[in-house]
Amino acid sequence: MAVDGFILLRRKLMQLKSKLEPNILLAKSFDNTHWKGSYGLVGHTADVVNAVTTLVDILGAPEGICGADPLIEQFGLQCTLSELKATIRLAAYIHDWGKANEHFQGIVRAKMREAYPKRFLPENPQLMRHEVFSVLLAWEFKEWLEQGEGDFLIALAAAGGHHLKLGGRGGKCTDKLGEIRQSGDDKLHFYVIDRVNGKPQFNRHFHQLLKYGVKKLNLPEKVRFSQNFEKQLIEQSSLIWSIREIKDKRQNIKNFLSNEWEPDPVFLAVVKALLIAGDAIGSAIPPIDLKDDDGKPLSIEKWIKNEVTRTLNEEKLQKVIDVRLNGNQLRPFQINLAQSLARVTLARAGCGTGKTLGAYNWAKSKALGRKLIFCYPTTGTSTEGFLDYVHNQIDSVLLHSRADVDLEMATTGEEDDAGEGINNEGALKLESFKAWGRESIVCTVDTVLGLLQCNRRPIYCFPAIAQAAFVFDEVHCYDNRLFGALLRFLEVIKAPILLMSASFLPWQLEAIEKAVREPIEMIHGPVELETQPRYRFDYSEKPNWDRVEQELKNGGKVLWVCNQVNTAISVYKEAKAKGLNALIYHSRFRYKDRVKHHRDVVDAFKPENNEPVLAIATQVAEMSLDLSATLLVSQIADPAGLIQRLGRLNRRYCGHAKDALFYGDDKVGYPYSQQNLENGLSLIKSLRSEVCQADLAQWLESSDQEGKPDKQSVLLDKSWQTYPTSLREAGFNVTVLLEQDLTTIKSLPSKEIPRFTVPIPADPKAIKQWDKHKFYPIAPNNQWTYSSELGACEIKNETKK
Repeated sequence: MAVDGFILLRRKLMQLKSKLEPNILLAKSFDNTHWKGSYGLVGHTADVVNAVTTLVDILGAPEGICGADPLIEQFGLQCTLSELKATIRLAAYIHDWGKANEHFQGIVRAKMREAYPKRFLPENPQLMRHEVFSVLLAWEFKEWLEQGEGDFLIALAAAGGHHLKLGGRGGKCTDKLGEIRQSGDDKLHFYVIDRVNGKPQFNRHFHQLLKYGVKKLNLPEKVRFSQNFEKQLIEQSSLIWSIREIKDKRQNIKNFLSNEWEPDPVFLAVVKALLIAGDAIGSAIPPIDLKDDDGKPLSIEKWIKNEVTRTLNEEKLQKVIDVRLNGNQLRPFQINLAQSLARVTLARAGCGTGKTLGAYNWAKSKALGRKLIFCYPTTGTSTEGFLDYVHNQIDSVLLHSRADVDLEMATTGEEDDAGEGINNEGALKLESFKAWGRESIVCTVDTVLGLLQCNRRPIYCFPAIAQAAFVFDEVHCYDNRLFGALLRFLEVIKAPILLMSASFLPWQLEAIEKAVREPIEMIHGPVELETQPRYRFDYSEKPNWDRVEQELKNGGKVLWVCNQVNTAISVYKEAKAKGLNALIYHSRFRYKDRVKHHRDVVDAFKPENNEPVLAIATQVAEMSLDLSATLLVSQIADPAGLIQRLGRLNRRYCGHAKDALFYGDDKVGYPYSQQNLENGLSLIKSLRSEVCQADLAQWLESSDQEGKPDKQSVLLDKSWQTYPTSLREAGFNVTVLLEQDLTTIKSLPSKEIPRFTVPIPADPKAIKQWDKHKFYPIAPNNQWTYSSELGACEIKNETKK
């Protein structure tokens, strides 16, 4: 009797534990007032299924861009549109099943006054993330889910990776199907079944989820699951998995997916991206006062349709062209770009030849019925491209890592429970939604090519990418990882694409042709401009201050480019000591201060400003400064960098060559290797008379340089793994906040924090010891000082001086 009594007591305790307060399976956190509808698991699931359905219907609509199935054609998919639609709907249906567990339900109830269960982050982490449990639970229902439409395994892998945290951590592959954490529990309760009158039956709320699948996804009415799972349901009072059971289930599924499954990588990639974008917008909440054309509250589905269907027409693009021409005529090479018959066109033209205007003319024939995405290498160039061309001309948006949609985000409270250094995921989603409704998007190349490495912004922007034509500028500046990503993009994306560069090396051309696998066309810049004698080179070991001062006395505008920030600051201080009108611009400013320095330099070089000026900058000048100097002073750098710097000299051609003074850099390895510096010096010494842009391009293209593009892609090369990694080669800088700014920052909304970020060179091991705010490391006051004039300076370096 004692044993029977113990069993009854244990069963009663378990039954009590299985009750929820409020009595609903939640998908999102709430504040005691908004807990119905979309905040419930069934409601949110329906929202996401509806969102992905709407996206596929719009992006795949025959009345969209040219072609019968534009979404299929954009990615060269081998499946039909109906197969894609069924698979993404299935992925959306199962993506959050795993939220029906005690730990997750505790997290979304943490801020409620009266609720059960409750769990508080980060002190009490979940045993495992909910999307991994979605995979484990859906696997038990595999036999039932496979009887529906769509590819179950594709849907399963997409569901498991929809938060970009599966199979990788810190940008590296871990090959783990979810991480088991020290949660304080050795087992976990799932709200899947209850025992009523001694008999097991599905939990009422989970049963609603199953019925939704029958009704909306045409799944069989009789739910089927694995034999072991059925046995467990019969024997237990409620579904409880021990850590050992979870590990075994996880390993079995991983073994199958890794060893017995060979998915179509592009099909899988598109489903993953659509699900992540659909889940993001499925968590968005339109303001209650936002109405549709009928005066009804605007639904997410109508919002998606209103935004995504906005595309370019000839009239809008002609407006951009006319404003920029200002009554002049297009050059023949700009006209030739628009007449290119190739899907992928290359524009080989130097700085100041008008290739950007030519790109918009190209778009007039290639981007109609699409969005146009214009990709620059840096935030500075994308800002200038936006302001100079499309701002206030067409419905456009500037997107980069520091650039409002009138929506709010429903969250779970677990967004930062990742250890991945994610900053402001909700704000990032909201900003990314701006791209959905714009006709033209000006951005850094990361916003597009980052898709291949599962970077968050491009995946959230996927509905725009899925119907765009693309322009990639300054391709010759791409590092091996960036160029490798471009090659993979060219392999997969079948949209109209324009690549622009001052030069294309032979190995680059060969790699591009191989990636495109169809005829490409190269349009050359205007010969009469590229053969103008623009530069005279001079090299010495030390900079020539006398020549700089003489140029300023003559009313000139001098650009001085250094290889390191500390060098630039030193040159700036010397210039000020000499009484010269000097400005400084480099990367080590707070973003809000950097914007001001950037604008001050650009404005000082405008033709209408007659005051002589000396601007001292670092590599940021190579692409982000649209100016025309009368004298260039530069340290020796790699050839590509030197050519970019020369693009700021005599940009608005004055009729004769201007002087470029080069001097040495004894700091080998930061940022240039000995070989980089030797190659740069070779370029300068081999072209000692008057030099034109064609000379520079010919020198580059005749060199024996061979790149080693890194074409690895998480999105395309991994199957079930889905995690973000770096798009570019590792740099020397880490983005931080300054301790002196913390008081101000803590009083600001999260979306304002990036304005205070500063990139600094720092030892990663040392940074791990620094405090953090919103995952940004905090540079201590005793190691870094800051002024809005000079930027961030390392104190120990100042002491040495």
